[in-house]
Amino acid sequence: MDHYPLKPEHMKAPAHLSRAEIQQSLDELDSKIKVLKGRANATAADSNHTYHEHIAGLERKRELIASKLAAAEDTQSTWQELREGLDNLKNDITKLFK
Repeated sequence: MDHYPLKPEHMKAPAHLSRAEIQQSLDELDSKIKVLKGRANATAADSNHTYHEHIAGLERKRELIASKLAAAEDTQSTWQELREGLDNLKNDITKLFK
């Protein structure tokens, strides 16, 4: 477990991840959050624990990574549209010179 206070506003997502790595990170964070929620529910109400803060921090990190996944899909869509546009241009040029 981490030894520093996890606060949602201090969370960062890794900068350069592939789509598969992003999905793996999301799956790992989901399982960590599930375990922490179980521990928080099993802990006495008066105990001094930071499960809720840790959960909030991990959920924030998950949001950041999920936004990277959406951005990666948008980028891939943009490249696909660009490629289709270039292919159409190539076909039009070929038709002009036939």
